[in-house]
Amino acid sequence: MAQPFIKMHGLGNDFVILDARRGAVAMDAARARAIADRRTGVGCDQVILLEPSDVADLRMRIWNADGSEVEACGNATRCVVKLEGGSTTIETKGGLLKGDPEGIDMGAPKFGWEEIPLAYAMDTAAMPVGWEELQEPAAVNVGNPHVVFFVPEADAVSLAGLGRIIEHDPLFPERVNVNVASVADNAIHLNVWERGAGLTRACGTGACATAVAAIRRRLVTSPVDVHLPGGTLTIAWEPGGTIRMSGPAAFVFSGEMDL
Repeated sequence: MAQPFIKMHGLGNDFVILDARRGAVAMDAARARAIADRRTGVGCDQVILLEPSDVADLRMRIWNADGSEVEACGNATRCVVKLEGGSTTIETKGGLLKGDPEGIDMGAPKFGWEEIPLAYAMDTAAMPVGWEELQEPAAVNVGNPHVVFFVPEADAVSLAGLGRIIEHDPLFPERVNVNVASVADNAIHLNVWERGAGLTRACGTGACATAVAAIRRRLVTSPVDVHLPGGTLTIAWEPGGTIRMSGPAAFVFSGEMDL
């Protein structure tokens, strides 16, 4: 039977969205990989499944292109809020999110080593570890795990090579998203290796994690623009509060697929 879907993107981070609120849609790693395949499927960074929720307007489940199910995705959240057309609460594995056309409340960041999680205890504000030129990252959980490296020039780092190594390092028992950032004029230039998807044109949770880490280190003040290859997100956060993210989301096309 043909299954309707919608293709959307946030700054080039693209999604295939399936609505299972009126009829169940079976999804597993193999099916998510098939849908995400850019040659033989629809093609996307993440497959999004919308389901009924007892605690929110809807439940959002997220599969990366490699078939792994993950907890949160900021760009997908903006797309779903735009699709819903108004103020929306969304249940995710990473927590309850709230959004409206002006932006998304991504919840409060977590900094405890066991909350990231890491394999063992260490200071997450400046971790005493490194991989080649990437040294002493910050670690932040914004619904999913991130490490953030601050360097003089983000584009000078070969993240395509180091990203996979860091993502799969035993220090990160649930793997990790890898962010490499440079700061100038109270703005952040950011490249992201996304767990389970690789290099991405944009990562909403990566922008949130990086902005929070930069604010904690007093490299920038809130709100801060985060410039990614696909465009710019604006992140606002004050210590002790929740993260507010704003930026564009776009409809691409709709269609049907044979599952």
